[in-house]
Amino acid sequence: MIEGVLARDLRTLHREVEAYPSERDLWRPVPGVSNTAGTLVLHLAGNLQHFVGAVLCGSGYVRDRDAEFSRRDVARAELLQLIDRALGVVEGTLPSVPASRLTEPYPQPIGGSTVMTGDFLLHLATHLAYHLGQLDYHRRVVTGEGGKIGAVSVTELATAKQAS
Repeated sequence: MIEGVLARDLRTLHREVEAYPSERDLWRPVPGVSNTAGTLVLHLAGNLQHFVGAVLCGSGYVRDRDAEFSRRDVARAELLQLIDRALGVVEGTLPSVPASRLTEPYPQPIGGSTVMTGDFLLHLATHLAYHLGQLDYHRRVVTGEGGKIGAVSVTELATAKQAS
């Protein structure tokens, strides 16, 4: 199911944050780019904890979307904890979602429309990948370092599936 892709990309997000040589670089603005790496981490972690944890699986998480985009200078350690919490939600809840539920409407309308749960989970995975790519480019521009971090690894996806 989609949890393997989400989990892989959250682990990649964790590696990306660790790859910034300086904590302050996570928050360095880039001309023409509206979000820093830190902002993207806050947004991605909050997004998954909300839509997967709270709405789909009833975790009780309360999202503050405005804070995801307004908080600044959050410590790297806290950002990594937020990623780990989102990963815990994905790995701890999605495997128990029955396949039949994927063809049912997602529990709340999205943008005023009814969306099937499986389609929305796929959207969440592509949303994560989209912003993960932005974060990777932000890191490269801000630090001047390419550094391969193993993003979007098919091998990691296959290994995770075999371990479960």
